[in-house]
Amino acid sequence: MLKLALLPLIGAAAFAGAVLPALAHDVAGGHGAPGQERRQVLQEQHLPDVAGRTGHMLTVTFAPGQTSVPHVHPGSVFAYVLEGEVESQMEGEQPVRYKAGQSWYEAPNHPHVLARNTSDRKPAKLLVWLLTADGEAPVSPLKK
Repeated sequence: MLKLALLPLIGAAAFAGAVLPALAHDVAGGHGAPGQERRQVLQEQHLPDVAGRTGHMLTVTFAPGQTSVPHVHPGSVFAYVLEGEVESQMEGEQPVRYKAGQSWYEAPNHPHVLARNTSDRKPAKLLVWLLTADGEAPVSPLKK
């Protein structure tokens, strides 16, 4: 019931048509290959106390051994490891491994050059909260 009440507030039709397809792809390229990790949008909400901003909460699931495509987020990102272990590297920094129960922050527009599941046998899952300008896509692949 709550989800239905929120639909008018978050512009679900526009979001579903423009952003959800980009967020909902299954893993591309097979085991361990760079590709689109599985993303499930849990909630999106226009933030009335922060003019022009939308908060997004989603889960990101990596298949065993899977690596994401280098990308960038337009706003602040908070990531929390729900299951497994991931290795993450921001441009200009050393890679860091995060296990279930650990979290990190990504500054706006700071290229995320590596995100991968360190296990070849088990999936890894993140809970992600991020901020965007209203109508802005929450993630974009890095331009080469």
